Amino acid sequence: MRVPAALQTRVCSLFGIDLPIVQTGMGWVAGPRLVTATARAGGLGVLASATMTLAELEAAIAEVKARTDRPFGVNLRGDAADAEARVALLVRERIKVASFAGPPAPKILEALRRGSVLSMVTVGARRHAEKMAALGVDCLIAQGAEGGGHTGPVPTTLLLPQVVDAVKCPVLGAGGFFDGRGLVAALAFGASGIAMGTRFLLTKESTVPEAIKARYLEATVTSTLVTSAIDGAPQRVIQTPLVARLERRSRLGALLAGLRHAWTFRAMTGTSFWALVREGLAMRRAQGLSLGTMAMAASAPMLTRAALVEGRTDAGILPAGQNVGVIDELPTVAELIERIVAEAAETLSRLHPDTHSIKELAS
Repeated sequence: MRVPAALQTRVCSLFGIDLPIVQTGMGWVAGPRLVTATARAGGLGVLASATMTLAELEAAIAEVKARTDRPFGVNLRGDAADAEARVALLVRERIKVASFAGPPAPKILEALRRGSVLSMVTVGARRHAEKMAALGVDCLIAQGAEGGGHTGPVPTTLLLPQVVDAVKCPVLGAGGFFDGRGLVAALAFGASGIAMGTRFLLTKESTVPEAIKARYLEATVTSTLVTSAIDGAPQRVIQTPLVARLERRSRLGALLAGLRHAWTFRAMTGTSFWALVREGLAMRRAQGLSLGTMAMAASAPMLTRAALVEGRTDAGILPAGQNVGVIDELPTVAELIERIVAEAAETLSRLHPDTHSIKELAS
């Protein structure tokens, strides 16, 4: 596969990858199989570690390394009780990139920098991008409102150029991307590539149960909604009867459910009781969260697991970007990435017909 020069961007040289395409660290989804497939296809796969114990993360890293020698990343929670131990693991294993969905502490970024691990942070507003850039983050993902899971109110078409104009580090666009035309559009906005979650979730290598993938494929562009009823923060998910019930539940119901789910998640991730308490109090101080909202936040990982691991839509939520409505098949990761490159080449040729022929660029 010949890659057009326009697709050989700053993130390619920064991360040591062939193509400016990142598979995001989706909890319960982005495991060794998906990450390996992305790395082999020339993109950057990112392991989701927030739903793993430290030992499970170490095993997952070893599994990816056994399958490929290509660079990959690991998604971390900057506020996790054992964040420093996880950073030390990444440094020891010479992981290329540490990604964060929220702002990591300066000491975490400094530890990564000393260990020669690149940092990549997702932002949803220009001011957040400016703060992260000031801390020396190596790359930013600007995720617009169309994105799945936690998302902000600003559409990608407005957020991405704002962030690109505000910082000097490379920026990836996220939220609504699924094909080669979108990749070229992101480059036109000044981005260095794209990051995708939902599109990679709907591939053959994704471990999401087939019945759940089928439910995603049935969705239309109006099948999702943004709700704060899951964990207190705006989150885009597919509309289901469960989500409707969550939006109707009382504060007491949210508190009780959150406490129950927090205890289950504690056991699954190996977090001690006191570490869980300390983490919750830190969240409350840093974000001004109420006890009820903290409990809701504790529920979210288990609600996601119920659907994406156990296959239960009656007890679980389906995080999804709005682009779920235009995805209707399950390619392999290699097929997906090859098609995106071919579509991008065709789009570039159409925009600049005198430069290259479609056949030459897509070959």
